[in-house]
Amino acid sequence: MKIDFKKYSDGLVPAVIQDYNTHKVLMLGFMNEEALKKTEETGKVTFYSRTKQRLWTKGEESGNFLELKTMAVDCDQDTLLIKVHPLGPVCHTGADTCWSEKNHSEDFLLYLEDIINLRRKAPPEESYVAKLFSKGINKIAQKVGEEAVEMVIEAKDGNDELFLNESADLLFHYLVLLNAKGHKLQDVISILKKRHSQ
Repeated sequence: MKIDFKKYSDGLVPAVIQDYNTHKVLMLGFMNEEALKKTEETGKVTFYSRTKQRLWTKGEESGNFLELKTMAVDCDQDTLLIKVHPLGPVCHTGADTCWSEKNHSEDFLLYLEDIINLRRKAPPEESYVAKLFSKGINKIAQKVGEEAVEMVIEAKDGNDELFLNESADLLFHYLVLLNAKGHKLQDVISILKKRHSQ
């Protein structure tokens, strides 16, 4: 990846930061060669702060780091597109993005994953999801099995409404199981895409 740091007199290039999963633009920063090198070495996005006049790793004070996923340079070789996994709100105001947008996917299943992740931290008596997590991975896996059997039974009958409702139950509990195993739906989608391209 060749980047033209000499194009601008200050040696900085703009870096557009985008969420790897939701595709929301999170912020804009600037990088010099040293910031880019540190980002590649640590896996945490580092900028050159024009106000502080030094390298600045996003999250160094707040803990809201930007974990590097991918990086690309534009056709003029003077702007970076960096896709990240944000560990918390990105803006210094506490907002998800520097444009005060909510950082969730327009894809409802990906949004539902975020909701499941939030609910698992709630007290078990306040959330069905938290209650499931409190019972452990075996109970969650068992629930997925139960829902799968119920869906298969409804598939053999002629009631589409019951079949679709059992399908929704299965999909929901599958997302819970993925979360419990430390994975995301995107991980499964990536495998399917890889298989499709072969």
